[in-house]
Amino acid sequence: MERLWAPWRVEYFKIEKYKGCFLCDYPKLNKDDETFIIWRGRKCFIILNRFPYNSGHLMVSPYRHVSDFEDLTDEEILEMTYATKLAIKALRMELKPQGFNIGLNLGKAAGASIYEHIHLHIVPRWEGDTNFMPVIGNTKVVSEGLKETYERLKRAIKKIESENS
Repeated sequence: MERLWAPWRVEYFKIEKYKGCFLCDYPKLNKDDETFIIWRGRKCFIILNRFPYNSGHLMVSPYRHVSDFEDLTDEEILEMTYATKLAIKALRMELKPQGFNIGLNLGKAAGASIYEHIHLHIVPRWEGDTNFMPVIGNTKVVSEGLKETYERLKRAIKKIESENS
């Protein structure tokens, strides 16, 4: 069994928790450059994770505040699937990962830190991306700033969508 260890994420647990639901609130702000919303669809959006397991860690979420997968509409499921495909293409184009961890943590018991609002994680992976730094130095090396990653992926998605239209 392989494990994805992320001890550097302890910083996430140390900060003051956001009051409310950022997955509901951020899209309403219309400040995508500040909230790192990379793409907006009719039913869902793609957002860069502020506390990434790896560079380019994205989340796909419906706009609607829903916690259970079976409560998603067919339209939400279809668009979340499209958004996941779009995100993978953009990540391959810009960050050139060798693999991905993609999944949903449904409920607090399943490890979801935001269990009230369903979201799908897309974590790019590279061979050797977990090295001695997190294990020995308790430090995770994220090779690019969030703003730079956001801008690269947003440009890539625009390019992909323009080629598909």
